[in-house]
Amino acid sequence: MILIIDDDIAVRTSLRLLLKQHGYAPEAVATPAEALRMVENTPPELVLMDMNYSLDTSGQDGLRLLARVKRLRPALPVILITGWGSIALAVEGMKAGAAEFITKPWNNEALLQTIGTVLALAAPDAPDPAALSRRQLDAQYDFRAIVGQDARLLHVLRSVGQVAATDASVLIEGESGTGKELIAEAVHQNSRRSRQPFVKVNLGGISASLFESEMFGHRRGAFTDAKADRQGRFELANGGTIFLDEIGELDLSSQVKLLRVLQDRTYEVLGDSKPRRLDIRVICATNRNLAELVQQGRFREDLFYRINLITVRLPALRERPEDIPLLVQHFVDGLRATYHRPALKVGTRARHWLQEQPLPGNIRELKNLVERAVLVSGKDELGPEDFQAQFQPAPRVAAAGELPEPGTITLDALEAQMIRRTLEHYSGNISRVAKALGLSRGALYRRLEKYAIPFDAE
Repeated sequence: MILIIDDDIAVRTSLRLLLKQHGYAPEAVATPAEALRMVENTPPELVLMDMNYSLDTSGQDGLRLLARVKRLRPALPVILITGWGSIALAVEGMKAGAAEFITKPWNNEALLQTIGTVLALAAPDAPDPAALSRRQLDAQYDFRAIVGQDARLLHVLRSVGQVAATDASVLIEGESGTGKELIAEAVHQNSRRSRQPFVKVNLGGISASLFESEMFGHRRGAFTDAKADRQGRFELANGGTIFLDEIGELDLSSQVKLLRVLQDRTYEVLGDSKPRRLDIRVICATNRNLAELVQQGRFREDLFYRINLITVRLPALRERPEDIPLLVQHFVDGLRATYHRPALKVGTRARHWLQEQPLPGNIRELKNLVERAVLVSGKDELGPEDFQAQFQPAPRVAAAGELPEPGTITLDALEAQMIRRTLEHYSGNISRVAKALGLSRGALYRRLEKYAIPFDAE
Protein backbone atom coordinates (compact mmCIF):
# COMPACT_ATOMS: atom_id res chain seq x y z
CA MET A 1 0.00 0.00 0.00
CA ILE A 2 1.17 3.53 -0.85
CA LEU A 3 0.04 6.30 1.50
CA ILE A 4 -0.65 9.75 -0.01
CA ILE A 5 -0.61 12.67 2.46
CA ASP A 6 -1.85 15.98 1.03
CA ASP A 7 -4.44 18.53 2.18
CA ASP A 8 -5.45 19.30 -1.43
CA ILE A 9 -8.28 17.00 -2.52
CA ALA A 10 -7.42 17.50 -6.19
CA VAL A 11 -3.86 16.28 -5.59
CA ARG A 12 -5.07 13.29 -3.57
CA THR A 13 -7.61 12.33 -6.23
CA SER A 14 -5.12 12.71 -9.07
CA LEU A 15 -2.42 10.65 -7.35
CA ARG A 16 -4.85 7.91 -6.30
CA LEU A 17 -6.15 7.52 -9.84
CA LEU A 18 -2.62 7.48 -11.33
CA LEU A 19 -1.36 4.85 -8.88
CA LYS A 20 -4.46 2.64 -9.28
CA GLN A 21 -4.07 2.72 -13.06
CA HIS A 22 -0.53 1.35 -12.65
CA GLY A 23 -1.31 -1.50 -10.30
CA TYR A 24 -0.60 0.09 -6.92
CA ALA A 25 -2.92 0.11 -3.89
CA PRO A 26 -3.10 3.77 -2.78
CA GLU A 27 -4.66 5.24 0.35
CA ALA A 28 -4.99 9.01 0.81
CA VAL A 29 -5.35 11.21 3.92
CA ALA A 30 -5.55 14.96 4.34
CA THR A 31 -3.95 15.66 7.73
CA PRO A 32 -0.78 14.75 9.65
CA ALA A 33 -2.86 13.23 12.46
CA GLU A 34 -4.60 10.81 10.05
CA ALA A 35 -1.29 9.99 8.46
CA LEU A 36 0.38 9.12 11.76
CA ARG A 37 -2.51 6.83 12.75
CA MET A 38 -2.22 5.05 9.41
CA VAL A 39 1.57 4.69 9.65
CA GLU A 40 1.32 3.29 13.17
CA ASN A 41 -1.63 0.91 12.64
CA THR A 42 -1.38 -0.09 8.95
CA PRO A 43 2.20 0.54 7.85
CA PRO A 44 2.43 1.35 4.11
CA GLU A 45 5.25 0.33 1.77
CA LEU A 46 5.84 3.93 0.74
CA VAL A 47 4.66 7.44 1.66
CA LEU A 48 4.05 10.33 -0.76
CA MET A 49 4.09 13.40 1.49
CA ASP A 50 3.24 17.04 0.83
CA MET A 51 5.26 19.61 2.77
CA ASN A 52 2.48 22.08 3.71
CA TYR A 53 -0.72 21.52 5.72
CA SER A 54 -1.65 25.03 6.90
CA LEU A 55 -1.74 28.66 5.78
CA ASP A 56 1.88 28.84 6.89
CA THR A 57 3.69 27.68 3.74
CA SER A 58 7.14 27.47 5.32
CA GLY A 59 7.06 23.67 5.11
CA GLN A 60 7.98 23.27 8.77
CA ASP A 61 4.81 21.27 9.43
CA GLY A 62 5.91 18.85 6.70
CA LEU A 63 9.36 18.50 8.23
CA ARG A 64 7.81 17.83 11.64
CA LEU A 65 5.52 15.18 10.14
CA LEU A 66 8.47 13.56 8.37
CA ALA A 67 10.42 13.41 11.65
CA ARG A 68 7.48 11.73 13.44
CA VAL A 69 6.97 9.23 10.61
CA LYS A 70 10.66 8.30 10.68
CA ARG A 71 10.53 7.86 14.46
CA LEU A 72 7.60 5.46 14.08
CA ARG A 73 8.96 3.60 11.04
CA PRO A 74 12.67 4.37 10.43
CA ALA A 75 12.89 2.11 7.37
CA LEU A 76 9.71 3.42 5.72
CA PRO A 77 10.66 5.20 2.44
CA VAL A 78 9.21 8.70 2.04
CA ILE A 79 8.97 10.73 -1.19
CA LEU A 80 8.39 14.45 -0.62
CA ILE A 81 6.13 16.58 -2.85
CA THR A 82 7.09 20.23 -3.11
CA GLY A 83 6.99 23.23 -5.45
CA TRP A 84 10.01 24.07 -7.60
CA GLY A 85 10.61 27.20 -5.56
CA SER A 86 10.79 25.11 -2.38
CA ILE A 87 13.51 22.68 -3.41
CA ALA A 88 15.70 23.95 -0.56
CA LEU A 89 12.97 22.69 1.76
CA ALA A 90 13.03 19.29 0.05
CA VAL A 91 16.78 19.15 0.58
CA GLU A 92 16.18 19.65 4.30
CA GLY A 93 13.77 16.72 4.11
CA MET A 94 16.39 14.56 2.37
CA LYS A 95 18.79 15.32 5.21
CA ALA A 96 16.07 14.26 7.65
CA GLY A 97 15.67 10.85 6.01
CA ALA A 98 13.41 11.24 2.95
CA ALA A 99 14.33 8.94 0.06
CA GLU A 100 13.54 11.32 -2.82
CA PHE A 101 11.58 14.45 -3.75
CA ILE A 102 9.38 15.48 -6.67
CA THR A 103 8.18 18.95 -7.63
CA LYS A 104 4.72 20.21 -8.55
CA PRO A 105 3.46 20.02 -11.20
CA TRP A 106 4.94 16.56 -11.53
CA ASN A 107 5.50 14.51 -14.63
CA ASN A 108 3.53 11.25 -14.32
CA GLU A 109 6.18 9.08 -15.99
CA ALA A 110 8.96 10.54 -13.84
CA LEU A 111 6.88 10.11 -10.69
CA LEU A 112 6.09 6.47 -11.47
CA GLN A 113 9.75 5.82 -12.25
CA THR A 114 10.75 7.37 -8.91
CA ILE A 115 8.18 5.30 -7.00
CA GLY A 116 9.32 2.09 -8.70
CA THR A 117 12.97 2.85 -7.96
CA VAL A 118 12.41 3.70 -4.28
CA LEU A 119 10.25 0.59 -3.74
CA ALA A 120 12.86 -1.62 -5.43
CA LEU A 121 15.64 -0.22 -3.25
CA ALA A 122 13.55 -0.73 -0.10
CA ALA A 123 12.63 -4.34 -0.94
CA PRO A 124 14.46 -7.09 1.00
CA ASP A 125 17.22 -8.75 -1.00
CA ALA A 126 17.39 -12.48 -1.59
CA PRO A 127 19.94 -13.85 -1.36
CA ASP A 128 21.79 -11.44 0.89
CA PRO A 129 24.15 -9.64 -1.55
CA ALA A 130 26.76 -9.16 1.21
CA ALA A 131 27.30 -12.94 1.22
CA LEU A 132 28.02 -13.29 -2.51
CA SER A 133 31.57 -14.23 -3.56
CA ARG A 134 33.20 -13.05 -6.80
CA ARG A 135 32.30 -16.34 -8.47
CA GLN A 136 28.66 -16.02 -7.39
CA LEU A 137 28.56 -12.40 -8.53
CA ASP A 138 29.91 -13.39 -11.96
CA ALA A 139 27.28 -16.10 -12.23
CA GLN A 140 24.52 -13.61 -11.47
CA TYR A 141 25.76 -10.44 -13.21
CA ASP A 142 27.89 -9.36 -16.16
CA PHE A 143 31.12 -8.06 -14.60
CA ARG A 144 33.51 -9.39 -17.25
CA ALA A 145 35.25 -6.04 -17.76
CA ILE A 146 36.08 -5.62 -14.06
CA VAL A 147 39.15 -7.40 -12.70
CA GLY A 148 39.76 -8.10 -9.01
CA GLN A 149 38.53 -9.93 -5.95
CA ASP A 150 39.55 -7.65 -3.10
CA ALA A 151 36.89 -7.29 -0.38
CA ARG A 152 36.50 -3.54 -1.07
CA LEU A 153 35.94 -4.15 -4.78
CA LEU A 154 33.46 -6.95 -4.06
CA HIS A 155 31.51 -4.57 -1.83
CA VAL A 156 31.26 -2.17 -4.81
CA LEU A 157 30.18 -4.96 -7.18
CA ARG A 158 27.50 -6.13 -4.75
CA SER A 159 26.13 -2.59 -4.60
CA VAL A 160 26.18 -2.38 -8.39
CA GLY A 161 24.34 -5.67 -8.70
CA GLN A 162 21.75 -4.58 -6.15
CA VAL A 163 20.91 -1.23 -7.77
CA ALA A 164 21.40 -2.08 -11.46
CA ALA A 165 17.87 -3.44 -11.89
CA THR A 166 16.37 -0.19 -10.59
CA ASP A 167 16.42 3.26 -12.20
CA ALA A 168 18.15 4.82 -9.18
CA SER A 169 20.57 7.64 -9.92
CA VAL A 170 24.11 6.58 -9.00
CA LEU A 171 27.06 8.75 -7.98
CA ILE A 172 30.46 7.07 -8.41
CA GLU A 173 33.29 8.59 -6.38
CA GLY A 174 36.96 7.73 -6.63
CA GLU A 175 40.40 8.96 -7.61
CA SER A 176 41.37 9.36 -11.26
CA GLY A 177 42.18 6.06 -12.92
CA THR A 178 40.20 3.82 -10.53
CA GLY A 179 37.75 2.64 -13.20
CA LYS A 180 34.66 4.78 -12.61
CA GLU A 181 33.62 4.49 -16.25
CA LEU A 182 33.80 0.68 -16.08
CA ILE A 183 31.52 0.69 -13.04
CA ALA A 184 29.06 2.98 -14.84
CA GLU A 185 29.05 0.61 -17.81
CA ALA A 186 28.48 -2.33 -15.46
CA VAL A 187 25.43 -0.62 -13.97
CA HIS A 188 24.06 -0.10 -17.48
CA GLN A 189 24.88 -3.60 -18.75
CA ASN A 190 23.10 -5.21 -15.81
CA SER A 191 19.99 -3.03 -16.07
CA ARG A 192 16.78 -3.38 -18.06
CA ARG A 193 18.18 -0.63 -20.32
CA SER A 194 21.20 -2.69 -21.42
CA ARG A 195 20.00 -2.86 -25.04
CA GLN A 196 19.52 0.90 -25.17
CA PRO A 197 22.21 3.59 -25.63
CA PHE A 198 24.95 4.24 -23.08
CA VAL A 199 26.11 7.82 -23.68
CA LYS A 200 29.27 9.15 -22.01
CA VAL A 201 29.72 12.87 -21.42
CA ASN A 202 32.88 14.45 -19.99
CA LEU A 203 31.46 17.56 -18.33
CA GLY A 204 34.96 18.82 -17.55
CA GLY A 205 35.50 19.34 -21.28
CA ILE A 206 32.29 21.33 -21.98
CA SER A 207 32.42 25.10 -21.47
CA ALA A 208 29.48 26.97 -19.96
CA SER A 209 28.69 28.66 -23.29
CA LEU A 210 28.39 25.32 -25.11
CA PHE A 211 26.59 23.37 -22.37
CA GLU A 212 23.04 23.76 -23.72
CA SER A 213 24.04 23.01 -27.31
CA GLU A 214 26.06 19.93 -26.33
CA MET A 215 23.53 18.52 -23.90
CA PHE A 216 20.18 19.57 -25.40
CA GLY A 217 21.09 20.04 -29.07
CA HIS A 218 20.18 22.95 -31.34
CA ARG A 219 18.27 23.83 -34.46
CA ARG A 220 19.91 25.32 -37.51
CA GLY A 221 20.13 29.10 -37.08
CA ALA A 222 19.63 28.99 -33.29
CA PHE A 223 22.86 31.00 -32.95
CA THR A 224 25.58 32.40 -35.22
CA ASP A 225 27.54 29.20 -35.88
CA ALA A 226 24.56 26.82 -35.90
CA LYS A 227 24.77 25.81 -39.56
CA ALA A 228 22.92 22.50 -39.13
CA ASP A 229 20.65 20.72 -36.64
CA ARG A 230 22.50 18.92 -33.85
CA GLN A 231 21.32 16.14 -31.56
CA GLY A 232 22.10 16.72 -27.90
CA ARG A 233 23.55 14.09 -25.58
CA PHE A 234 20.27 13.71 -23.70
CA GLU A 235 18.41 12.92 -26.91
CA LEU A 236 21.07 10.37 -27.88
CA ALA A 237 20.70 8.70 -24.48
CA ASN A 238 16.89 8.67 -24.45
CA GLY A 239 15.63 5.25 -23.36
CA GLY A 240 19.06 4.29 -22.05
CA THR A 241 21.69 5.63 -19.65
CA ILE A 242 23.64 8.88 -19.63
CA PHE A 243 27.01 8.90 -17.83
CA LEU A 244 28.02 12.37 -16.64
CA ASP A 245 31.72 12.17 -15.84
CA GLU A 246 33.57 14.88 -13.88
CA ILE A 247 30.32 16.41 -12.68
CA GLY A 248 32.25 18.30 -10.01
CA GLU A 249 33.70 20.52 -12.76
CA LEU A 250 30.31 21.83 -13.89
CA ASP A 251 29.75 25.58 -13.40
CA LEU A 252 26.84 26.78 -11.27
CA SER A 253 24.73 28.15 -14.13
CA SER A 254 24.92 24.81 -15.96
CA GLN A 255 24.10 22.98 -12.73
CA VAL A 256 20.72 24.77 -12.62
CA LYS A 257 19.93 23.68 -16.18
CA LEU A 258 20.96 20.11 -15.44
CA LEU A 259 18.84 20.01 -12.27
CA ARG A 260 15.76 21.09 -14.26
CA VAL A 261 16.22 18.22 -16.69
CA LEU A 262 16.86 15.62 -14.00
CA GLN A 263 13.85 16.82 -12.01
CA ASP A 264 11.26 17.26 -14.78
CA ARG A 265 12.66 14.75 -17.28
CA THR A 266 12.00 17.31 -20.01
CA TYR A 267 14.28 19.61 -22.03
CA GLU A 268 14.13 22.06 -24.91
CA VAL A 269 16.36 22.06 -27.97
CA LEU A 270 17.95 25.47 -28.60
CA GLY A 271 15.88 27.23 -31.27
CA ASP A 272 12.86 24.99 -30.64
CA SER A 273 10.49 25.90 -27.81
CA LYS A 274 8.62 22.59 -27.80
CA PRO A 275 9.50 20.59 -24.63
CA ARG A 276 10.70 17.03 -25.19
CA ARG A 277 10.29 14.17 -22.74
CA LEU A 278 13.15 12.02 -21.49
CA ASP A 279 13.28 8.47 -20.23
CA ILE A 280 16.83 8.01 -18.96
CA ARG A 281 18.90 6.69 -16.12
CA VAL A 282 21.56 9.07 -14.81
CA ILE A 283 24.97 7.96 -13.55
CA CYS A 284 27.48 10.59 -12.42
CA ALA A 285 31.14 10.33 -11.48
CA THR A 286 33.67 12.60 -9.84
CA ASN A 287 37.14 12.50 -8.35
CA ARG A 288 36.28 15.47 -6.14
CA ASN A 289 34.54 15.69 -2.78
CA LEU A 290 31.11 17.04 -3.75
CA ALA A 291 30.03 17.47 -0.12
CA GLU A 292 32.95 19.86 0.40
CA LEU A 293 32.10 21.72 -2.81
CA VAL A 294 28.53 22.12 -1.52
CA GLN A 295 29.85 23.65 1.70
CA GLN A 296 32.05 26.01 -0.34
CA GLY A 297 29.07 27.12 -2.45
CA ARG A 298 30.59 25.67 -5.63
CA PHE A 299 28.07 22.85 -6.11
CA ARG A 300 24.31 23.09 -5.67
CA GLU A 301 23.02 21.16 -2.69
CA ASP A 302 19.74 20.31 -4.43
CA LEU A 303 21.61 18.84 -7.41
CA PHE A 304 23.87 16.90 -5.05
CA TYR A 305 20.84 15.22 -3.44
CA ARG A 306 19.24 14.62 -6.84
CA ILE A 307 22.21 12.63 -8.22
CA ASN A 308 23.32 10.62 -5.18
CA LEU A 309 20.36 8.40 -4.35
CA ILE A 310 23.02 5.67 -4.38
CA THR A 311 26.71 6.52 -3.84
CA VAL A 312 29.46 4.08 -4.79
CA ARG A 313 33.03 4.79 -3.70
CA LEU A 314 35.76 3.05 -5.69
CA PRO A 315 38.88 2.14 -3.68
CA ALA A 316 42.27 3.37 -4.88
CA LEU A 317 44.59 0.68 -6.22
CA ARG A 318 46.90 1.10 -3.19
CA GLU A 319 43.92 0.05 -1.02
CA ARG A 320 43.66 -3.31 -2.84
CA PRO A 321 47.25 -4.34 -3.67
CA GLU A 322 46.29 -8.03 -3.87
CA ASP A 323 44.46 -7.22 -7.13
CA ILE A 324 47.58 -5.81 -8.82
CA PRO A 325 48.89 -9.23 -10.06
CA LEU A 326 45.42 -10.02 -11.45
CA LEU A 327 45.32 -6.71 -13.29
CA VAL A 328 48.87 -7.19 -14.63
CA GLN A 329 47.90 -10.64 -15.92
CA HIS A 330 44.77 -9.16 -17.53
CA PHE A 331 46.80 -6.46 -19.31
CA VAL A 332 49.46 -8.94 -20.46
CA ASP A 333 46.78 -11.28 -21.86
CA GLY A 334 45.52 -8.42 -24.00
CA LEU A 335 49.03 -7.39 -25.11
CA ARG A 336 49.88 -10.94 -26.20
CA ALA A 337 47.15 -10.74 -28.82
CA THR A 338 47.74 -7.08 -29.70
CA TYR A 339 51.49 -7.49 -30.38
CA HIS A 340 51.43 -11.17 -31.48
CA ARG A 341 53.72 -12.29 -28.66
CA PRO A 342 52.18 -15.54 -27.33
CA ALA A 343 55.09 -16.27 -24.93
CA LEU A 344 54.81 -12.92 -23.11
CA LYS A 345 54.58 -13.11 -19.29
CA VAL A 346 55.53 -11.27 -16.11
CA GLY A 347 57.84 -12.92 -13.58
CA THR A 348 56.93 -13.45 -9.92
CA ARG A 349 59.52 -10.97 -8.64
CA ALA A 350 58.18 -8.30 -10.99
CA ARG A 351 54.61 -8.84 -9.77
CA HIS A 352 55.75 -8.49 -6.17
CA TRP A 353 57.65 -5.29 -7.01
CA LEU A 354 54.58 -3.80 -8.68
CA GLN A 355 52.48 -4.59 -5.61
CA GLU A 356 54.79 -2.44 -3.50
CA GLN A 357 54.49 0.68 -5.68
CA PRO A 358 52.10 3.52 -4.67
CA LEU A 359 50.77 3.98 -8.24
CA PRO A 360 48.93 7.29 -7.62
CA GLY A 361 47.49 7.07 -11.14
CA ASN A 362 45.80 3.81 -10.12
CA ILE A 363 44.71 1.28 -12.76
CA ARG A 364 45.39 3.68 -15.64
CA GLU A 365 48.99 4.18 -14.51
CA LEU A 366 49.52 0.44 -14.02
CA LYS A 367 48.21 -0.33 -17.50
CA ASN A 368 50.47 2.27 -19.12
CA LEU A 369 53.49 1.02 -17.15
CA VAL A 370 52.90 -2.59 -18.23
CA GLU A 371 52.50 -1.62 -21.89
CA ARG A 372 55.64 0.57 -21.89
CA ALA A 373 57.66 -2.24 -20.32
CA VAL A 374 56.40 -4.73 -22.90
CA LEU A 375 57.18 -2.44 -25.84
CA VAL A 376 60.62 -1.27 -24.69
CA SER A 377 62.09 -4.45 -23.17
CA GLY A 378 61.43 -6.76 -26.11
CA LYS A 379 61.68 -9.73 -23.69
CA ASP A 380 59.17 -12.54 -23.32
CA GLU A 381 59.49 -12.65 -19.52
CA LEU A 382 59.53 -9.28 -17.79
CA GLY A 383 61.45 -8.81 -14.55
CA PRO A 384 61.48 -5.96 -11.99
CA GLU A 385 64.24 -4.15 -13.87
CA ASP A 386 62.05 -3.84 -16.98
CA PHE A 387 59.35 -2.04 -15.01
CA GLN A 388 61.84 0.01 -12.99
CA ALA A 389 63.32 1.36 -16.21
CA GLN A 390 59.90 2.60 -17.32
CA PHE A 391 58.59 3.72 -13.94
CA GLN A 392 57.77 7.42 -13.91
CA PRO A 393 57.26 8.73 -10.36
CA ALA A 394 54.52 11.33 -9.98
CA PRO A 395 55.94 14.86 -10.18
CA ARG A 396 56.40 16.52 -6.82
CA VAL A 397 53.59 18.96 -6.08
CA ALA A 398 54.95 22.45 -5.52
CA ALA A 399 54.35 23.89 -2.07
CA ALA A 400 52.19 26.99 -1.72
CA GLY A 401 53.98 29.96 -3.21
CA GLU A 402 56.63 27.76 -4.86
CA LEU A 403 57.07 27.51 -8.62
CA PRO A 404 56.98 23.97 -10.08
CA GLU A 405 60.21 22.42 -11.32
CA PRO A 406 61.12 23.19 -14.97
CA GLY A 407 59.76 20.56 -17.32
CA THR A 408 57.02 19.37 -14.95
CA ILE A 409 54.26 21.66 -16.24
CA THR A 410 53.44 23.60 -19.42
CA LEU A 411 52.85 27.35 -19.51
CA ASP A 412 49.20 26.78 -20.40
CA ALA A 413 48.72 24.46 -17.43
CA LEU A 414 50.48 26.95 -15.14
CA GLU A 415 48.27 29.79 -16.39
CA ALA A 416 45.11 27.70 -15.91
CA GLN A 417 46.25 26.75 -12.41
CA MET A 418 46.84 30.41 -11.48
CA ILE A 419 43.43 31.47 -12.84
CA ARG A 420 41.68 28.74 -10.81
CA ARG A 421 43.52 29.72 -7.62
CA THR A 422 42.72 33.41 -8.13
CA LEU A 423 39.04 32.64 -8.82
CA GLU A 424 38.90 30.67 -5.59
CA HIS A 425 40.70 33.42 -3.65
CA TYR A 426 38.27 36.12 -4.82
CA SER A 427 35.18 33.84 -4.56
CA GLY A 428 34.55 34.01 -8.31
CA ASN A 429 34.42 37.85 -8.54
CA ILE A 430 35.41 38.27 -12.20
CA SER A 431 36.31 41.97 -11.92
CA ARG A 432 38.67 41.41 -8.99
CA VAL A 433 40.20 38.31 -10.59
CA ALA A 434 40.90 40.18 -13.85
CA LYS A 435 42.48 43.09 -11.95
CA ALA A 436 44.63 40.77 -9.82
CA LEU A 437 45.91 38.94 -12.92
CA GLY A 438 46.51 42.14 -14.89
CA LEU A 439 43.96 41.21 -17.56
CA SER A 440 40.95 42.89 -19.09
CA ARG A 441 37.60 41.19 -18.41
CA GLY A 442 37.42 40.16 -22.07
CA ALA A 443 40.89 38.58 -21.95
CA LEU A 444 39.98 36.73 -18.76
CA TYR A 445 36.74 35.41 -20.28
CA ARG A 446 38.70 34.13 -23.31
CA ARG A 447 41.07 32.24 -21.03
CA LEU A 448 38.21 30.82 -18.98
CA GLU A 449 36.67 29.45 -22.20
CA LYS A 450 40.07 28.20 -23.45
CA TYR A 451 40.74 26.18 -20.30
CA ALA A 452 37.06 25.23 -19.73
CA ILE A 453 37.17 26.72 -16.24
CA PRO A 454 33.69 26.98 -14.66
CA PHE A 455 32.64 30.50 -13.67
CA ASP A 456 29.53 32.54 -12.92
CA ALA A 457 28.73 35.25 -15.46
CA GLU A 458 28.21 38.55 -13.66
